[in-house]
Amino acid sequence: MSFFILHTNDFHNKLTSEKAERIRELKQSLGDRCLLLLDAGDAISAGNLNYHLRGEPILDLMNACGYDAMTLGNREFHFTKVGLRCKIGRATFPILCANLYEKDSSFTYSRPMDTYFASSPSLPLQPAFIRTAPLQQKVLVVGLTVPMITARMASRSISAYLFENPLKVATEMIPRLQAWVQPDLTIALTHIGVAMDRRLAESVPTLDLIIGGHTHELLPQGEWVGDTLIVQAGCYARHIGYVEWDFQRGRGEKGRLTARVEAL
Repeated sequence: MSFFILHTNDFHNKLTSEKAERIRELKQSLGDRCLLLLDAGDAISAGNLNYHLRGEPILDLMNACGYDAMTLGNREFHFTKVGLRCKIGRATFPILCANLYEKDSSFTYSRPMDTYFASSPSLPLQPAFIRTAPLQQKVLVVGLTVPMITARMASRSISAYLFENPLKVATEMIPRLQAWVQPDLTIALTHIGVAMDRRLAESVPTLDLIIGGHTHELLPQGEWVGDTLIVQAGCYARHIGYVEWDFQRGRGEKGRLTARVEAL
């Protein structure tokens, strides 16, 4: 039986109400066969430094589409707590980022496993997300973002948050999450660019799928690095990506993944 994962990235506020309705209709037409509708970041209009006190209306359009999760893009990040909340606060779906932490704390992997799947009042993001599909397949989605401010940068002094290296985090965190969740499919939802996605696939060979953004690349059929499929759907709401998962439970294999894109 085949299931679908729909994906977009790098809207940069170019998603119109007409295209949003098209995305909603595509998801609805697939019914239960659409496991996930995901976005790989940089959806909003604000730049890296500014933010709008009333938030980002494009997130209302994405809510109406039925997005299941989105990874934090560099555009969605802000170095202040108020700014970050203003940028992402209108989303009713989870915003994912596993490599961001509060500066006043330290980055740690020694935390209760269930806390990886929830946000906190002071950090309105969560590292990962689980979807249980109609045949009880478990899909693990982990978010990774290009580092904007790190502990080695002078700008750390004004930031409430710091980024850890996404490859280091993925190498340490994803195997732990896989051991705990026992997923049938593991997805990295990234905003780090295709070159870094290739390195990620090499560093974490147990990843099945990397849905990427940041470099605005259109990969019509995706590309394979080892056993990991990497996909990206261009930019500016011009395309939507489809990943088809031919799921075969009980045959000793995860099933076949194929990718394509479609104009919006």
